[in-house]
Amino acid sequence: MSVSLKLFSLSTCSHCKATKKFLADCNIAYDHTDVDLLSGEERQQAIDEVVKYNPQRSFPTIIIGDRVIVGFNEKAIREALGI
Repeated sequence: MSVSLKLFSLSTCSHCKATKKFLADCNIAYDHTDVDLLSGEERQQAIDEVVKYNPQRSFPTIIIGDRVIVGFNEKAIREALGI
């Protein structure tokens, strides 16, 4: 199965860390951006992209295919990934 997964997170966020751990434990490949570690224009571009999916700008924001999951929700992530 090759569904694309993109994760927007904060490096210090416990829910973001839990999401990353869950994905690693399940051997799921994903692209991720720790928004708080970016600066300047790069950071603004990442925030602008998050807002497209999640206007509240909360983290983690997870995009799996065309589905958006806000927060660490293992059940929703498993459903979106089909695992």
